[in-house]
Amino acid sequence: MAHVASWKKAKVKELADVMVKNPVVAIVDIHGIPSPQMQDMRHGMRKFASVMMTRNNLLLIAIDEAAKQRPGLEKLKPLVGGQCAIVATPTNPFKLFQQMEATKSKAPAKPGDIAPEDIVVKEGETPFKPGPIVGELQKAGIPAAIEGGKIVIRKDKVLVEKGHKVSEELAKILPKLEILPMIVGMDLRGAFEDGIVYEREILNVPVGYYPTMLATAARNATALGVSIVYPTKQTIGPLLGKAYRGASAVGVKAAIPTKDTIGPLLAKARAEMLAIAARVPGLEDDRLKQQLTVAAAPAPQEKKVEKKEEEKKPEVSEEEAAAGLSALFG
Repeated sequence: MAHVASWKKAKVKELADVMVKNPVVAIVDIHGIPSPQMQDMRHGMRKFASVMMTRNNLLLIAIDEAAKQRPGLEKLKPLVGGQCAIVATPTNPFKLFQQMEATKSKAPAKPGDIAPEDIVVKEGETPFKPGPIVGELQKAGIPAAIEGGKIVIRKDKVLVEKGHKVSEELAKILPKLEILPMIVGMDLRGAFEDGIVYEREILNVPVGYYPTMLATAARNATALGVSIVYPTKQTIGPLLGKAYRGASAVGVKAAIPTKDTIGPLLAKARAEMLAIAARVPGLEDDRLKQQLTVAAAPAPQEKKVEKKEEEKKPEVSEEEAAAGLSALFG
């Protein structure tokens, strides 16, 4: 039986213990992160997560050991490869993803790096004085020239298309132009929680995306419940309001006097009374004549009106309406 170094056993046990104790375990890609930046990132995450690195074969063994106590952890094994690390935390996977994205920063490109997006140089002046650097810029494929005693870029140009390698000449000159095309930081490949592995495609959603979806679904469900008259805790209020308005409308139409319909009924009666009174000649009642004059007066118009608003009927007390009826039919 081959001898296994004690430090390897200790490392596997340490990793397995961390994965068992923390609710969320994630595999992150750390390729291309310089050592100083990696140390800064680990320090920044120390408050909410443990970041541990080791050989991939030891990490795979540790996952198998931890899976004996937390079944499902073995689903992380396909994500282990290349330069990676393990992150263990009580933070939920979605929040962890956002926190790790926030640790990323721009960095200069190295020769052979793959451009994450088109690398573009913009037309305009540069901070350089005329000199040998003009040749360096032109050698890197940048349309540079001397104009008015300054070095300028004559036009916008795509220097490297997305997915293509950065040449050595460009890698030297881009930092001088303050073009930092690379994004350096930990890329979360996948996170395990409660037996489920959430991969990057699922976690990479805008902040508030799922709460907004849930809120929209709740509003739509409530609207549907009201539409089909399905009583629930959420729909009973709108349903009662709708029923009340419907009952009031029926009461007014059928001229059934109640506490809620008497006002609209009297207002309707007054309007009809005034309409009839306007057609009857020789009325001597001064109060009725005054009401007819007020009703016939044109409403004041605004100087500029973009849209015609529905004219509101004046509110009438029960006493006034009764007095009008008495004057007409008494």
